[in-house]
Formats: sequence, structure tokens, C-alpha cells
Amino acid sequence: MTSTFNLKDKNKDGATLIYLKAYFKNEGKRFVYSTGESIHPKEWDFKNRQPNALTGRTRKADTHRTIKRQLDRYSNLFNLITESFKNTNQELTVEKVRAEFDKEFKRVATGKNKFYDAYDEFVSFKKKNQEWSLATIKRYDNIKNMLQDFEVKKKYKITFDTINEKFYTEFTDFCMVGRGHINNTFSRNVGLVKTFLYWALKNRYTYKADFINFKKKPKVITSQIALKKEDLEKLLDTEMSSKKLERVRDVFVFACVTGMRFGELKFVSKNNIDGRTLLLKEEKSSGKKSRYIPLSSIAIYVLNKYDYNLPLIENQKYNDYIKDVFKEAGYTHDVEKTTTRGKEVIRINIPFYKRISSHTARRSFITLMKSKGKSDKLIAEITGHNDMKTLNQYYQVTNEDVKDAVDDTFDLNIPENTK
Repeated sequence: MTSTFNLKDKNKDGATLIYLKAYFKNEGKRFVYSTGESIHPKEWDFKNRQPNALTGRTRKADTHRTIKRQLDRYSNLFNLITESFKNTNQELTVEKVRAEFDKEFKRVATGKNKFYDAYDEFVSFKKKNQEWSLATIKRYDNIKNMLQDFEVKKKYKITFDTINEKFYTEFTDFCMVGRGHINNTFSRNVGLVKTFLYWALKNRYTYKADFINFKKKPKVITSQIALKKEDLEKLLDTEMSSKKLERVRDVFVFACVTGMRFGELKFVSKNNIDGRTLLLKEEKSSGKKSRYIPLSSIAIYVLNKYDYNLPLIENQKYNDYIKDVFKEAGYTHDVEKTTTRGKEVIRINIPFYKRISSHTARRSFITLMKSKGKSDKLIAEITGHNDMKTLNQYYQVTNEDVKDAVDDTFDLNIPENTK
């Protein structure tokens, strides 16, 4: 859809208003909007629908250039509006375009024209609709703080108009060089920012859609720690130096043998356990499928120890303490950690215990089950994964696993030497 400029009265003997016009075929209506600019018909280029092009630095030439710049504002806005409606699959009507023009040029009070005001409303909207977990809310709070820090460090004022290719370049440098983010962290943050900007575009806080072309860095599947059966036995046999670490150890082992996320453990109680099966249904209104999780002897042992009331603490503290648990259990040897930043592969050696987190338990469950030949579909029924690709990212194959697989497969008898 295109727009053009026409004079209100092309035969007038004097200055006449310039209107922007466009035809909406789906409604059979014309959009007509006064630009507030006036020009004498003799000074108007009717073929190109703009002021006559004048050269030099005369007063009239300067006036024509000023009018042309103002007209460009109107045509550019029209193009941005139509493109944004197209990008968000919304019906474009004359009245909607008029409302947007009024908002821009008549300064209709909306309170929604500032980047951070819109961001706060976006977060509030998601919270009120119960669309986010506490972890997601925290991520978006962190992104806002990061953007504000970016403005200070890069001296780059963020508005909807400045979210462009230059912003993406500077933000990439800020994150990956200034903050040392690896590809996966950077890509996640770009994804969060783009989610907000799509919302802002759809809700008419902006018309600019440059952000659609912001590319995430290719996701790199990094090698993570997964425990073996022997590791779980060693943990259980290790006497902890405090009750606090003993409780953290027991919760971790329970998660390892059930495959549950840390956030799901709070739903464990006598009320949803039937014999040796746990029925997990997170929320009454949740769209997630109910899961039946078999409870092994070790899982029952842990539940009995705490009278079916797992001693849970805040996740961040838990992640700190579980490292202490593994340190006390003797997992102090160095392991290699590989990350990717841009095109650079970074390898560092760190103690084994420092690579342990609450997520290690779920990863260990999946890896142990797959190493015993259990099908992805069976494992997913327990873990709640809908995407098999995501599930398989948890499966960690070690060099020892590869060696054992080759030895088992090609365990051939070596022929005796004959002369």
C-alpha cells in the first residue's frame, strides 16, 4: 500500500494545504490527513507530488527543502505503520492509521511513547496474566538492568527509534567483550529483548521493525557434567560435615533418581504419592500434562527420611551448597570446560565440584537412563519433555562411554599367529 501527497486546492491563487492520501481497498475508503504544510500551486511538482526542486541557498529553496523534510516524516510514518501491521498479522484500517497519526503529530497523550515505560508495562502485563515463572521474571529484570548499564557504558541512549543495526552492533560488543558473555548467553538475551520488541510492535508502541533482523549467535552445545551410578553411591556413603549439607545432598540424590526439575520438587507430598508412584501436576490451571514418576528404593528412602517433606531451600543457595557437598565428597580434580565466544573456543580447567548445579541432577537422570538403553519416549514420559531434541541435549557422552561402546561392539577374537 502506498501514500501520495495532494494539494487541497490546486487552483487556489495563494498557498494551499498539502494532504497525505492513501486508498484502503479492503474498506473501499480513502485515508486523508492534513500535513499542516502549505504551498502555492505554482511551486508544486504535480508529477512527483512534492515541492519544486530548487537549487542554491535562496529563502524559497530552503523553504521547499523544509517542507519536503516534513512531508517525508508523514510518508515514512505511513510506511512504518503499514509494515508493522503486516509484521504482526493485524488488519490495517483507516481509523487505526488515523489514530496512529494523531498520536504522533497531534501529540495525543498516551503515556506509552517511552521505551522503559513500555518495557515496564510489558513485564506487568505478563505477570498479571500469570504467563511467566519467577525465573523468567528475574531474567527480564536482569535484561532491563543490563540495557540501562549499556546506555551508561556505551553512551548510547535507548529509544524505540535507536533500536537499529548500530544498536545491535554496540550491544553485541557490550555483552561479548565488555561482559564476557558466551554465545549461548548472548543469544538468550537477544531473544528476550526481541520478545519485548515484538510485543511493543504489536501493541503500537513502535513502528520500527529493524530488530526482526537481529541474528542470534549459533547455539553451541557445550559438554556438561553427568553423574554415574557409582557417583550417587559415593555421595550417599559420604558423611557430610553438617546437617545443612546432608539435606542438600539428599535432595540432590532424589532429583537424580526421579529426573525432576528443582522447581518441581516443591510439589512432592504424601498426597500425590500412590505406593511407589508420584503423580506430578504442577498447577491446577497449568497446561502441562500430568506425569507419573516411578519412585525407586533410593527415592523412597529419602522421602521416609524427611517424612515426605523434602528440605528445600532457595535455588541460588542450593547451587552454592551442592558444590560444597561434592567438594567434601572428594570431587576436587580438574575437568575441562569448553565455551564459545564469537568464533573463539575457550577451554579452561576448573575443579569438578564447581561445575555441579541443581540442573546436574536432571541431566544425570537422562544420561543414566539412555546409557541403559531406555527409549527417548519412555524417558520423556517421566521428565515431561515434549521436544526430543531438547531431551537429547541433556544426554552427555563421555570419552569412556565411546571407548566402551567400541570395545563392546568389536570384541572380536584375535587370531593366533601362524607361520
